Amino acid sequence: MKAVFAWHRPLMTVAALMIVSTIVCLVGLLVDPRQITGVDAWAKPLKFSLSILLYSVTWAWLIANLPRWRRITHAAGTVVAVALIVEQVLIVGAAAAGTTSHFNVSSPLASAIWGVMAISITTLYVCTFVTTIAVFFLRLSTRSTTIAVRVGAVIALAGLGLAYLMTGPTAAQLAGFRGIVGAHTVGLADGGPGLPVLGWSTVGGDLRIPHFIGMQALQLLPLFAVLLGWAGRRWRPLADDRVRTRLVVVATVAYAAGLALVTVQALAGQSIVRPDGVFLAAGWAVVLAALVAAAAILTFRPRPIPSPSLAHA
Repeated sequence: MKAVFAWHRPLMTVAALMIVSTIVCLVGLLVDPRQITGVDAWAKPLKFSLSILLYSVTWAWLIANLPRWRRITHAAGTVVAVALIVEQVLIVGAAAAGTTSHFNVSSPLASAIWGVMAISITTLYVCTFVTTIAVFFLRLSTRSTTIAVRVGAVIALAGLGLAYLMTGPTAAQLAGFRGIVGAHTVGLADGGPGLPVLGWSTVGGDLRIPHFIGMQALQLLPLFAVLLGWAGRRWRPLADDRVRTRLVVVATVAYAAGLALVTVQALAGQSIVRPDGVFLAAGWAVVLAALVAAAAILTFRPRPIPSPSLAHA
């Protein structure tokens, strides 16, 4: 446990604080009946607590295992840790006060808070950009996991950047200012019907979806590679890392295509639960193409590499 905490101590400290924050938010959900824009007041800080927890632990491990740029990335990770704490403190504080944290410029205080949040998230993005470049020097035990981690970091950086799409004023806000500039939902005001727990809009486009999906690539793609490695020890077709690497490449391309699709869908104002027309067709096309490619890889496997003794003979 001590070795785990020592990965990158500032980020692991943030992770520990997010466990405490998660508990506080869960208690808040149980005892505080207030709602903000139609959602339980403590739901948003709870989601951020869990997201920051995963983000901190993942980058703490990556930074601790980087072979180069250690001083730069350690410093960048420390700045990220501070930015994450600032962000979460302001989100939790807004929930306790019963008001919105993001996009709120209804008063000088609210504007100052939103300004600090904007600076912290921009700082986080710049530092994450630096650590993402450093990840390309990382070499893990297999090529498949190395590719998954590298591409996962790039897609996660893109997902983090997609948050800026939410910060611009909507047409309704330009027509009549009411103290809010920016929105999660496209085509409708925030606060309408949403998915349980996640809160994503079920009646309009929601930019939180591509933001979330993009950022989780940092965990999901490496996890996919690890599961392939585990399966390769039990199922012969996956024993060759060349096969697993090709499957990882297919998964990363499909993931990136899916991210682009849900981003365009959200910008078009279409709900994720009611895709139609070109979005429905494109979604199925991505899934079918990935399945066909995976089947082809498993069917036409590369020849086994001969052992050194046989090659010499």
